[in-house]
Amino acid sequence: MTEHNHDKLVDIQETVKLFKIFSDYTRLRIIELLYTGEKCVQDIADSLETSQSAISHQLKLLRDMNVVRARKEGKQVIYSLQDNHIKEIFLIGYSHATQCKI
Repeated sequence: MTEHNHDKLVDIQETVKLFKIFSDYTRLRIIELLYTGEKCVQDIADSLETSQSAISHQLKLLRDMNVVRARKEGKQVIYSLQDNHIKEIFLIGYSHATQCKI
């Protein structure tokens, strides 16, 4: 296997991991909330009516895959989407799902 093919396979594996992140209901709801702007863990937990610890766990997975970024503001951690790629992936998927109903 050439180095180019190996690199391509690694890139495909990383893309699979990214799409797996988008396949979870709670994570997708977090992405949808952050689409409109920055939020702290408590705001996300309140909006999704779930515990802060459950949200923190999902946010760690999203951070590990570079889907969200975090910044400190005093004692609070504020989350936002990593970049426009994440917004586009969400919008395209959402648009496809809502416009292609059977």
